[in-house]
Amino acid sequence: MTQLDVVTGAFSYSGAAIARELLARGHQVRTLTGHPDRAPAGTPIDARPLDFSSQSELTRSMAGAHTLYNTYWVRFAHGAVSHEAAVTNSRALFAAAAAAGVARIVHVSITNPSLDSDDSYFRGKALVEQALADSGVPSHAIARPAVLFGGDGVLVNNIAWLLRRLPVFAIGGTGEYRLRPLHVDDLARLCAGLGAQSGTVVMDAVGPQSLTFRQLVTEIRAAVGSRSVLLPVPGVVIPPLAAMLNLALRDTLLTPGEYRALAVGLADSAAPAAGSVVFTEWVRAHGAELGRRYANELDRHFR
Repeated sequence: MTQLDVVTGAFSYSGAAIARELLARGHQVRTLTGHPDRAPAGTPIDARPLDFSSQSELTRSMAGAHTLYNTYWVRFAHGAVSHEAAVTNSRALFAAAAAAGVARIVHVSITNPSLDSDDSYFRGKALVEQALADSGVPSHAIARPAVLFGGDGVLVNNIAWLLRRLPVFAIGGTGEYRLRPLHVDDLARLCAGLGAQSGTVVMDAVGPQSLTFRQLVTEIRAAVGSRSVLLPVPGVVIPPLAAMLNLALRDTLLTPGEYRALAVGLADSAAPAAGSVVFTEWVRAHGAELGRRYANELDRHFR
């Protein structure tokens, strides 16, 4: 009998990559999504609403599933949505999975989550991991990526978009803070593999290459043929610059918390590589297509 798995957000970014990988492995996939209207025509994925207001509906939507692959989170607060609300919603999701008899949860978190963090994003991620451990689901695995690239990802594309258009690109401080980018398909393969295991696993999901932020931007700049000048500025200047761009773009390009997390090294890890796609090789191969269009987060998730 074909195994049924549930993926949150299978028509979005990392969830879509995980769903593709599971389908390629012969699994049946159901998704819980906030945008069931975005289901592509002819998709083999069974789409159900991700409705946190109905615990019974969440439970019914996961009935018969072996594994829940959870990518649900919110990047930033907007309207009634907040990191605190996302923690509450995650608890409801895990409780519904336990009630539905789901055997295993594979959860996508973040590098360096901490209950003691002053940042609501990283503290919230730690609270969700704690809620998963307390959920009563028989077994779980947690993959902790930092920066994802590939597919229709936002970060690298929008850096490329800015580099194609701005004569100057500001880098906070020296730009020597490091990160370990992971290709989204490598994350998908990792998560599918974790779903096939048993027992508790918690691991950083980072790529094979460690880069400084300045190196990352320099590689993107070269790949897209930009002549933008990379200008170091004091770190305190980055949030107000980002706020001006947010207004101009009608989006949230970068939050102050995201910059601070990057600048203090929370996107870095000394863990072994969890994937094989090398960022510099990938960006050189895809430079011609990067940054041709701006990827608007508010349009994707809220409008």
